Amino acid sequence: MKTGERILEIGPGRGALTKSLMSLDSEMSAIEIDRDLVAELRTTFPRLYVLEADVMKCDLSIADGKRVVGNLPYNLSTPLLNKLFEQPDITDMTFMLQKEVVERLVSRPDTKSWGRLSVVAQYHCQIEELLQVPSTAFKPQPRVDSAVVRLTPIDRDIPAMDLAVFRDVVRSAFMQRRKRVSNSLKSYEINWASVGIHSGLRAENLDVNDFVTIANSVVTRS
Repeated sequence: MKTGERILEIGPGRGALTKSLMSLDSEMSAIEIDRDLVAELRTTFPRLYVLEADVMKCDLSIADGKRVVGNLPYNLSTPLLNKLFEQPDITDMTFMLQKEVVERLVSRPDTKSWGRLSVVAQYHCQIEELLQVPSTAFKPQPRVDSAVVRLTPIDRDIPAMDLAVFRDVVRSAFMQRRKRVSNSLKSYEINWASVGIHSGLRAENLDVNDFVTIANSVVTRS
């Protein structure tokens, strides 16, 4: 982080990270759902704009043009990431997440952790694991390890023509990940020969560009 940057923190709690970021003389905003913590944050950091809201229900245009940071709970991480991917003008995102989630974000095809989140996240962002954080670093100690990851939005050379179709194709393929894609995506009536992807492959064998190609073939056939 650099001095004077525009930053949005999600779920700042009592402001442990906020304090360090504010020391950079950043233009800081935060989203916090807990009313008592909101009051405490506004008192502790008078220059901090705090939006009292459920991040999954609020308008995330507040994130536009900003770096987004936060320590995200496991049950919120995937749906929130998907919501943030829809924002057009985020500089980058740096989150502490459960280690298992980060492994899925940075995984590659032909690995056990390669899945729906991996494909969608890597379609939208370049992803870098920055460091691992053992459970012993926290008090009280959680049962799982964590990791810090940076996601930087990218423009793809060959974009999906319809993101809804792309996401649906990815979802359908991984719902039956052990089946051949000719079976898991049977309802799309794909001409595999014209698409140029072997119909005997499974979802875990396909990379992001493969899924874009399949989804775009569905759109052009419609």
